[in-house]
Amino acid sequence: MTANATAIDHVHMARALQLAARGTYSTAPNPAVGCVLLDANGVVVGEGWHQRAGQPHAEVHALNAAAMRARGGTAYVTLEPCSHHGRTPPCADALIEARVRRVVAAMQDPNPRVAGDGLRKLGVAGIVTAVGVLEREARELNRGFVSRMTRGRPWVTVKLGSSADGRTALADGSSQWITSEPARADVQRLRARAAAIITGIGTALADDPALTVRDGTLDLGGRIPLRVVLDSRGRLAPDLKLARDGLPTLVFSSNEGARVLTRLAEAESSALQVEPMPTDAAGRIDLDAMLQRLAALECNEVLVEAGPRLAGGFLAAGLADEIVLYVAPTILGETAQPSFVLPQPLRLLAERPQYSYHDVRRVGPDLRLTLRPMEGRP
Repeated sequence: MTANATAIDHVHMARALQLAARGTYSTAPNPAVGCVLLDANGVVVGEGWHQRAGQPHAEVHALNAAAMRARGGTAYVTLEPCSHHGRTPPCADALIEARVRRVVAAMQDPNPRVAGDGLRKLGVAGIVTAVGVLEREARELNRGFVSRMTRGRPWVTVKLGSSADGRTALADGSSQWITSEPARADVQRLRARAAAIITGIGTALADDPALTVRDGTLDLGGRIPLRVVLDSRGRLAPDLKLARDGLPTLVFSSNEGARVLTRLAEAESSALQVEPMPTDAAGRIDLDAMLQRLAALECNEVLVEAGPRLAGGFLAAGLADEIVLYVAPTILGETAQPSFVLPQPLRLLAERPQYSYHDVRRVGPDLRLTLRPMEGRP
């Protein structure tokens, strides 16, 4: 709790976070933000949340609802009010014009274009400010936005479905379906959060996935997650869904592979884009460089749905911010494919990547385990 925050502040900020969560799938690349506005007597007179990128921010919706009753009141906002002109005017100016007395923000905006300027502008105007109320919850809600602004790369979730003995497919690659229908439906929410869904060429060739959000009840605000394929040798086939369905697909390849794939893109679909990307000595795509490129494309969160080698590559590079593992109550045996194949075998047990259980819950007959690194968060 900040020095000038109260228990009542926590109650109203919790409500603002509930409102913000309504925009989880639809506001990208903007953060999800909620606002609760009280009048001078402490009565809620306005609520709002950011619903679409390019549309009014949460504060504007709340101020419109409150009208003149905002004067002398308190605004609870899950993110520091913006101070710059983007697609919409600055929210800090709107709060000043409304003559609110106090603004409570859950967290400072990590965007360098704001980074405290909004709060400073409010303070200069004589408005009392407090920051840090339910900050951890606010950062979690916008973990991808925070990651892109502070680390220059998206938040990375690696998703896998496995048997109870940690196997993701039979030796011949058969994997449909290890997990249950409820688990597969739950994956649609992970896809909906993501700005990009990443897979490897091996998975693309073996499974011919569409990598689309199939749950029509989820409001993405007209946004379609970008499909990303890592294909260093240019093996993407023209008959795959990723090449022919006309939805946005970006293929990262080596210089040589990109030349082959560019011809495919020109022949098959304008929605298929190809970009060369640095590779390592083994010909693998540089994952860090790839993530930086996706951040430049304003991707806040990415979902990795790939085979054990690419999944293991993200772990070994320290680029997996969380692992979401759906575990089915079945056994596939030692000849089946593992969940992860690390680029280099571990020499010592002390070298192993270590995670903590962030969340454990049941989804239908399966378990959903969410693991996060024991150290380091955006």
